[in-house]
Amino acid sequence: VQLQASGGGLVQPGGSLRLSCAASGIILSTYNMGWYRQAPGEQRELVAVFTSAGTTNYADSVKGRFTISRDNVKNTVFLQMNSLKPEDTAVYYCNARQVFNYWGQGTQVTVSS
Repeated sequence: VQLQASGGGLVQPGGSLRLSCAASGIILSTYNMGWYRQAPGEQRELVAVFTSAGTTNYADSVKGRFTISRDNVKNTVFLQMNSLKPEDTAVYYCNARQVFNYWGQGTQVTVSS
């Protein structure tokens, strides 16, 4: 099983980025897919989740700015991040959770002018 995260980078405040997490070895639609982030010195926190039932949930800090989506054909989950703030700076990780729990490698998002 492999989760390949990509799409991070440096962006100015107010900008946008789209993260991707491509899966191999599992069928994403049967898993609860989540995006987490971890800032330096902080604990890893849940940002957004796309459940196997097709529902979504977001951390209060990103509601209205971030959107999680899933492409079953590409077996990929996305995180569209708009109106980015400096406090969104972190390493972002994708996670697939079912009976087993899988993590992708992180992708760095830096929001700075």
